[in-house]
Amino acid sequence: MKSWLWYIIVPSMLILAFTGVWLVTTGKKSSLIQMDVFKDPGSVHLPQDEKLAKRELGKVRRTLARLRPSRPYIVIDTHANLIFLRTENSVLFKATCSTGSGGELIDSATGRRWVFDTPKGVFKVTSKSVDPWWRKPDWAFIEENESIPKDPSQRLDPEMLGEYALGFGEDYYIHGTIYERLLGVNVTHGCVRVGADDLEKLYNMVTIGTPIYIF
Repeated sequence: MKSWLWYIIVPSMLILAFTGVWLVTTGKKSSLIQMDVFKDPGSVHLPQDEKLAKRELGKVRRTLARLRPSRPYIVIDTHANLIFLRTENSVLFKATCSTGSGGELIDSATGRRWVFDTPKGVFKVTSKSVDPWWRKPDWAFIEENESIPKDPSQRLDPEMLGEYALGFGEDYYIHGTIYERLLGVNVTHGCVRVGADDLEKLYNMVTIGTPIYIF
């Protein structure tokens, strides 16, 4: 074989060999990377198409817009015992309140049990009352070691709720208190107590349907 052929054949073989190794190696690496990605169930799928991504982003923004309150709303912080009326960008009202004690009462005669927590979640103002009367439930008598009256009129208390009450949830109220010295303390049976002056302001600022967020 002529010597000049070596200058053509050998380099050509080396180039082909190197190319084959590179392709095999690269293929293995790509395969491994793909396996690592797709075998992870927690991996996040991102739309590859830009138009699809924009549509998804639009859906998220519209959902957030629907969830955002369009009117003033009440926020109650049961840990700090604070109540607010606010909009998305500003605080319209702030006051100290008292919320549920978390205490437990068990009726030794019947085994009935009550836990005095303020409910957490999203509610709305369902009623507005001036000079409300409280219809005392059974636990109010059991707690004081009193007999539960058979006469419904003996359950009525014209003073305990103060001058105003805002109803929410299942028989819960934002109302006044004769124990203003205890504002800022978790002492209630589940309702939210507010001082007389602050309650009057809040009462006049909200309407039935006003959202209430309690945490």
